Amino acid sequence: MTSILDISKAKVYFDGIFSEPKLAHPEGIAMGSDGMIYCGTENGDILKIKKDKSGLERLATSKGFILGIAIDSAENIFACEMKEASIYKYNKKENSFKEFAKGPKIPNYPVIDEKRNCLYVSDSFGFDEKGIGVYKFDLDTGNGGPCSDELFNFANGMCLSPDGKYMYVVESMHPCISRMIINNDGSFGKKEIFTDNIATVPDGLAFDKNNNLFISCYEPSRIYMADKNGNCKILIEDSHCTVMAHPTNIVISEDGNTMYTSNLGRWHITEIDISSLYS
Repeated sequence: MTSILDISKAKVYFDGIFSEPKLAHPEGIAMGSDGMIYCGTENGDILKIKKDKSGLERLATSKGFILGIAIDSAENIFACEMKEASIYKYNKKENSFKEFAKGPKIPNYPVIDEKRNCLYVSDSFGFDEKGIGVYKFDLDTGNGGPCSDELFNFANGMCLSPDGKYMYVVESMHPCISRMIINNDGSFGKKEIFTDNIATVPDGLAFDKNNNLFISCYEPSRIYMADKNGNCKILIEDSHCTVMAHPTNIVISEDGNTMYTSNLGRWHITEIDISSLYS
């Protein structure tokens, strides 16, 4: 399958191999309302890339391993902390970083739903058995628990559909992308497979401005694009794993023309020009 974009459309946005603090194998990535890139690292750091790309600012650290992150409208950051099996919250106003909620065995990725005042978190559970895959917590109190009894095969990245009616969930060990409808009362419907035309280890998700779903893969270093019917094409791939090196999570710029990926396999953030998709 030929990719839509040549790898020349991708370049290193920020290289943190020798920066202080070091951009140590980032898995989580998010964009704030200020357009700045934030990421989490294997050292437990929450980092912000300076606007002029001259360096990094360490906002907080858990000294563990940060997986997925999400930022709310007040610039608070929710982070999945693997070592402590917890969800942490960086409170910007208080400049604090504390445990917000517990429950998932392996909390992997958070999704903020301010309309419903809740935080969804995927639970990867384990590599060798299926488990409850999605939790829901109150955004104010952190109270909550499993929001569906559906079992997932290593639930990983997630995202809400653009209309907020569905939750899309990566099942990395299936591999497939599943989705569940969110009912009017906030409960979840039955799980259905959106697409399984992907290989080999999908990880992250993001919708574009045309409602196509981008799927980033830990292995191979590839990103897919799925249409509304789940038909997939390879968007871009790095067979040498250098510019894109196990791109776990992705985020799209506000104008929709640029994608940023974290790279668990290296020490940099990748920038991909996707503007040609819309011309």
